[in-house]
Amino acid sequence: MTALIGLLLLGLLLSTVVPRLLARARWVEREPVLALLVWQCIVVAVLLCCALGLLLAASAAEPELRAWVFSGAPHGVEDAYGLQDAEGWGRLCAAVLAAGALQTVRALTREVRTAKALRNRRHAQLATRAPELPEAIESARSRRERLVVLENVRPEAWSLPGPNSRLVVTTGALQQLTDRELAAVLSHERGHVRARHHWLQQFAQALASGFPGIGVFRAFRDQVAELVELAADDRAARRHGRHTTALALAELNLDRGVFGSCPPGLAQSPKRVDRLLAGRPRLSVPQRLRLTAVALAAPVGAVLLAVAPGLHSLL
Repeated sequence: MTALIGLLLLGLLLSTVVPRLLARARWVEREPVLALLVWQCIVVAVLLCCALGLLLAASAAEPELRAWVFSGAPHGVEDAYGLQDAEGWGRLCAAVLAAGALQTVRALTREVRTAKALRNRRHAQLATRAPELPEAIESARSRRERLVVLENVRPEAWSLPGPNSRLVVTTGALQQLTDRELAAVLSHERGHVRARHHWLQQFAQALASGFPGIGVFRAFRDQVAELVELAADDRAARRHGRHTTALALAELNLDRGVFGSCPPGLAQSPKRVDRLLAGRPRLSVPQRLRLTAVALAAPVGAVLLAVAPGLHSLL
């Protein structure tokens, strides 16, 4: 049972202490893409701890399952886990972890269906407001990503992800933005689409809604919502300059503060504009490599902890 207890303790540590440390880290705004990787590694490691813990707990509770799990293992590996005399604890842990796994699947399924329905509805509304060109004319253009212009005096820009993604701007944005600012806006939205940020946001939202009492999932959702915007800002700034991107953000933020799918709390704040204008340098390559290695160590550590008793028995 040592591996099971270790997995549960590691999952508890990763879901409580590590998110607090990451929330106070000063490098996050300078490296939003790396911060997204770190958050994903933490969440994946927590889920791995739960999944591997469920497997060990179920193996302790059900001898038939234990025999199947260790059917191809060398002699002595099964005994090293000490699951034979832990049926009571195994049933309790397996029931709790199985309930969590079922809730995770239900939350993910619900979020995917809701997001797909919303995306289809928005595509239908967009098709009504801005009908597509005939096939004979449209075939000469790229079908991977289309630019749609809507008649609206309000300057707005957003993206609709999916197989037939759309970059949408209004006539108000065309009139208010310069050519370079408009290019920065489109680069920002294109960054969301090509990086599949909507997948990450759906995953984070599903975990937060499925487990409202788990702080790490709630923090993951909030951080993802902010970091994907910062990452898209950086993409636009690299191609069109920080000042141009900041001006475009300010222009679109004059009346209601929107630059894509930005959350209201972030959109109403000059934080992103100030960050772009400050132009703080990125972390050095060795620093980024160290942080990446530390992030990847979390899920790898969960796997090693699960197989450690078996490996130790073979030495």
